[in-house]
Amino acid sequence: MANVIDVLKERGFIEALTSDDIHQLTRQPTRIYCGFDPTADSLHLGNLVAIMGLAWFQRFGHTPVAIIGGATGMIGDPSGKTTDRQLLDESTLENNLKGIRKNLETILNFDHPLTPALILNNFDWYKEFSFIRFLREIGFLFRIGPMLSKDSVRLRLQSEEGMSFTEFSYQILQGYDFLHLFQQHGVTIQLGGSDQWGNIISGTDLIRRTLGKAAYGITFPLLTRSDGQKFGKSEKGAIWLSPEKLSSYEFYQYLVRVEDADVIKLMRMLTFMEMEEIRRYEMQMREANYVPRTAQKRLAEEVTRLVHGSDGLQTAIRVTEGIAPGSETNLDAEMLESLAADMPSCKLPLDKIVNAKLIDLLVEIGLQGSKGDARRLIRNGGVYINNKKIEDENCVIDDRLLIDKRLLLVAAGKKNKMLVRIKQD
Repeated sequence: MANVIDVLKERGFIEALTSDDIHQLTRQPTRIYCGFDPTADSLHLGNLVAIMGLAWFQRFGHTPVAIIGGATGMIGDPSGKTTDRQLLDESTLENNLKGIRKNLETILNFDHPLTPALILNNFDWYKEFSFIRFLREIGFLFRIGPMLSKDSVRLRLQSEEGMSFTEFSYQILQGYDFLHLFQQHGVTIQLGGSDQWGNIISGTDLIRRTLGKAAYGITFPLLTRSDGQKFGKSEKGAIWLSPEKLSSYEFYQYLVRVEDADVIKLMRMLTFMEMEEIRRYEMQMREANYVPRTAQKRLAEEVTRLVHGSDGLQTAIRVTEGIAPGSETNLDAEMLESLAADMPSCKLPLDKIVNAKLIDLLVEIGLQGSKGDARRLIRNGGVYINNKKIEDENCVIDDRLLIDKRLLLVAAGKKNKMLVRIKQD
């Protein structure tokens, strides 16, 4: 049977290992953990790499442990940041913890008969510490020299902003997390992004010094596009995993639109697709008769099903087909209302729509930044109303365009669509 480390290496998932002994260790069932900071009430696409890492370990007979940083979230991880993070209050943290738990439960198996996933909140073991007790029992285990040498600390100390003592102490908390999990839950491996290397080493060193035992770390590359920018962001913000924050349609569409240079990497890191199939798509994309976006659609199907379930995927496909510009689908109020929860929408009073110039409406609903941009898009054939192309740049919205006298579907290009509703008095 293949080893999980070999599989993850083949998929480009592993950037660094603290020791090659991890390969031997994972021949037997073990426990691996990854931490998630509750800075929002949902994780985003970039976090999906870490969840998939835990899920792959579970598939190979290991127990995944997800740590939600109820305590460390109050401190803020300085890794990859140039300024202090905004500190969150307890009620916000509690709400965020609930949302993240839902994200994890969609992918990790918490009912597995042998290796059910665990979710733990590190606030549960920190809430018992007083400041003095923490300094006496935990603080003395750390040495300032190694702490100052961490890249996340060194770079911040050289910056104009500097670093607060609060964030400087973050690595102590994460290091102690690993020690606690090692002792209380038998966790032997920590998984994290490449920016977490210093924090992971803090934990493995602490376990070695205090217990004389070996613990290990694995880092994965951060999810970045071919141009070096982080994945998980769009013009409208983060690509959230929670359907309450981003519909399955918008999630699906983001993946359909990724660049050719990125799609194979995402298949490897964000899906359970067999490598043979992934390599087949990679070869097809080099062929002259390749149909554009074929690989992206396959990627979008797999990741959307993973995050939003089969029902969410079917909704995304239904919305995509139903509101495609130029589609022959006969739009009616019932269809649009059924799709409304899964696509962007807005409400406007009747006088802002009927008898309004189309270029004004495009700016009003945020599909174009200026009237000039709107006019140029119409000239180029990129504007649709109710799936019908509008070629007249002086078009005025007639009430006969309204579906059931209350709905209007406006598209600016293939990417951006808006369902406009009549605001009732």
